[in-house]
Amino acid sequence: MRYETTVPTSADPGNVWATWIDVEHWPDWTESVTSAERLDSGEFGVGSRARIKQPAMRPMVWTVIEAQPGRSFVWETRTAGTQMVAGHFLETGPSNTLNIRLSIDHSGLLAGLLGRIVGDRIRTYLRMEGEGVKRHAEARSAR
Repeated sequence: MRYETTVPTSADPGNVWATWIDVEHWPDWTESVTSAERLDSGEFGVGSRARIKQPAMRPMVWTVIEAQPGRSFVWETRTAGTQMVAGHFLETGPSNTLNIRLSIDHSGLLAGLLGRIVGDRIRTYLRMEGEGVKRHAEARSAR
């Protein structure tokens, strides 16, 4: 099961990236995250881990499995018979516009059931995160 949203932005790509990798401050710019804690130190990249708590959901530990610094990262978590893979991508659109693309993929034995239970919430959280990172990064770019 796949969920995805794309948000155009006028922000500098470096500001979007800086917002994303400052995981512990996600609750400052998106209501889709109530708490976030890095579980390691050092540069954000493959192997980095964070505990994320979202409204009406249990905390989940996410591990970065792919990273292209300044452009994208993908992380995963496993819970309740499912694997969730979340992608965060900066992409160039038509006329050199910058797009923020966020995705969640569910797989595993209980993915279909989980999708029926929390699918609408996931779509809402993706939109909230996309709009939140856009606002925060654009404000940083305006300084």
